[in-house]
Amino acid sequence: MSRTPTTAARVVIIGAGIVGCSLADELTSRGWSDVTVLEQGPLPAPGGSTSHAPGLVFRTNPSRTMTEFAVYTAEKFAGLDVDGLPCFHQVGGLEVATTPERWADLHRKAGHAASWGVDGELITPERCAELWPLLDPGQVLGGFHTPGDGLVRAVLACRAQTRRAEERGARFLERHTVTGIERTDGRVTGVVTDRGAFPADVVISAAGFWGPVIGRLAGVPVPLLPLAHQYVRTAPLPELDGVNDPRTEAGRPILRFQDADLYFREHTDRIGIGSYDHRPLPVDPFTLPAYDDAEVMPSSLAFTENDFARGWERSARLLPALATSRVEEGFNGVFSFTSDGMPVLGESRELRGFWLAEAVWVTHSAGVAKAVAEWLTDGRPSVDVHECDLHRFEDVQLSPGYVAERGARQFVEVYDIVHPLQPAERPRPLRVSPFHARQRELGAVFLESGGWERPHWYEANAPLAASVDVPVRDAWSARHWSPIAAAEARATRERVALYDMTPLRRLEVTGAGALDFLQRMTTNQLAKRPGAVTYTLLLDGAGGIRSDLTVARLGERHFQVGANSAQDLDWLLRHAPDDVRVRDATSGTCCVGVWGPLARALVQPLTRDDFSHRAFGYFRAGRTWIGDVPVTAMRLSYVGELGWELYTGADTGLRLWDTLWEAGRDLGVIAAGRSAFDSLRLEKGYRAWGQDMTTEHDPYEAGLGFAVRMDKGDFTGRDALAGRSARSPGRRLACLTLDDPAAVVLGKEPVYADGSVVGYVTSAGYGWTVGRTVAYAWLPAAHAVPGTAVSVEYFGEKVPATVTEEPLVDPGMSRIRR
Repeated sequence: MSRTPTTAARVVIIGAGIVGCSLADELTSRGWSDVTVLEQGPLPAPGGSTSHAPGLVFRTNPSRTMTEFAVYTAEKFAGLDVDGLPCFHQVGGLEVATTPERWADLHRKAGHAASWGVDGELITPERCAELWPLLDPGQVLGGFHTPGDGLVRAVLACRAQTRRAEERGARFLERHTVTGIERTDGRVTGVVTDRGAFPADVVISAAGFWGPVIGRLAGVPVPLLPLAHQYVRTAPLPELDGVNDPRTEAGRPILRFQDADLYFREHTDRIGIGSYDHRPLPVDPFTLPAYDDAEVMPSSLAFTENDFARGWERSARLLPALATSRVEEGFNGVFSFTSDGMPVLGESRELRGFWLAEAVWVTHSAGVAKAVAEWLTDGRPSVDVHECDLHRFEDVQLSPGYVAERGARQFVEVYDIVHPLQPAERPRPLRVSPFHARQRELGAVFLESGGWERPHWYEANAPLAASVDVPVRDAWSARHWSPIAAAEARATRERVALYDMTPLRRLEVTGAGALDFLQRMTTNQLAKRPGAVTYTLLLDGAGGIRSDLTVARLGERHFQVGANSAQDLDWLLRHAPDDVRVRDATSGTCCVGVWGPLARALVQPLTRDDFSHRAFGYFRAGRTWIGDVPVTAMRLSYVGELGWELYTGADTGLRLWDTLWEAGRDLGVIAAGRSAFDSLRLEKGYRAWGQDMTTEHDPYEAGLGFAVRMDKGDFTGRDALAGRSARSPGRRLACLTLDDPAAVVLGKEPVYADGSVVGYVTSAGYGWTVGRTVAYAWLPAAHAVPGTAVSVEYFGEKVPATVTEEPLVDPGMSRIRR
């Protein structure tokens, strides 16, 4: 949805917490003046999470998007004040390590900060004590200091933004409880409250932990779990007497003691302590009292003293001055968690005009509001938000049980050291392919993504690893990894392997207008004869890459689309005309990738159709039989070897696997997992959407200009690409190889040239064919020239690397086109 200020929508925002107030300010600053903010409690502190928030803004996050949100929040609030009182106090942040594992993690975090442009420094225990004199330096191994972080006075920031928004025409109405969402023909038309109805073209739920309540009124699931989090203030400390200005309250950095799940901030002469060091305390938002019925306010629940006992003991160990103090006041404050720890943003497809801006903490509030306001007024956010999109969830991830289980786990892991590949333990398994039983027999080690159980390697292949030279890995890169992956990659290059590709999303696009629709939506030429397969891109209106697809034309009006996520389905469904049907076929089907130089020797005896290169060329598709199983075969390869993707129904999937397995015994067939798959695709330079490129990148920057046909007619994003070419980018996605064959990086590390950070790694893995780690990184065009020497920082160590021509393996494509 995109409107100009002259045709601006009537907007109703539900919730006047920090997100709702920020949204009103951001929208009115862009010319949308017909904005009404409805709040069930009194203003300016209506009793939600904002009213009790400690106001911490730590900008560094493994997610670049979340870092961008926090950076904007700090910058914006630093420029706001109310009657001379600043809304943001830049005291800085300090994280301390008391274990070797945490100290190593702070080095990794410093790398994230450098990658995303956040100023930070690893410091000694003595320097930690200088920044926080109450801290016992003998307890810590070191710290990470980020001077640009700080404290937001959340209620004050709401007041400042409310004033600005009101000056531009917005209105804020307190004590209006929403009782209904009106709609006509699938579009929102208004909001009903206990004090009247308000017509609207756009409704934004920024209700915080009441989001599920508003969602139920709209018929839109809001997958978040409210949880209580303990916060206390100590009695006055003599050590702080006269140290801090009561107007700003704090002078020392926010202190995070993550090994004990604690954080600390000053309140003039007291210390505020927040604790995650207690059992999850879920809260049912449907049973919370109204403001006037609450003992303090709805978001402030009674303090459970026993839950804080260990937290107090650990606090006194780090800050000895607390040993003679006490907890003077405490409460259990309610705020929101999602199953993956990210916000929930975007417009519902089922109820057009109904938007969510939920599960947002003060830390990211203004950044989120800016993104949503851009989304509404410009049609897209300027920052990639795919990690936050409400349509990222699979159906199985929306069940109340899943949201509760994973949401509670996110609370437990807030300060844990979590490996990027670390899977959740429960609830599993949820989604399994028809081959699951056979995979277990082969000793598959499963990780999980999108609810799917995905084999990463097979213990049955361990004997093959004995003959492969595998460099010794450090403890971090060795987690959720096995040298068996090397043997599986080699077997794929030398013989043939079966890969379970079932989790790849498959969409069916059919109907009289199917071809015209896909031509308008994607960048490549799809007007080809049935049997053709085409690699193409989905762009947004600004030319940013929303996704990459493979489109197989199976009939005149029948296309199978290989997509990346549920967001692709949502995008196509939103734009499909009446004569086009878009259906997700993933759950009812399955897929085996048969890849390797012996793939044809395996498959050809099982079918009467000609699978020769001449009869069944690369990027072709056709229906056939493999043994007794009907399949759709596509001549594609994500690993750079000869082979096919074989699709069939879920009911015949196991028979397909067994047929291929039995026929491949004499050829030395193996089952191979995602770890080998990622290694092989990096060696071939195949991009992974969401990691290597997003809406922030155009096809030419990402090295995908070959998938754009500007002469085919109009398509989404075409106008934005006019004048751009492979020669024009100021930045590029470049292939790096680490100079040391034993060195490893995993992704998101900063890249240095001439002593300065010039870019960051997107994805990386060991290339078993080339014998060294392969990394892709965004670099300025001047540094993306093959032969350029750079270095990648890994846990504080600068690892030499070289920009390399791509692809590293089989640039002439002879192996695939045998």
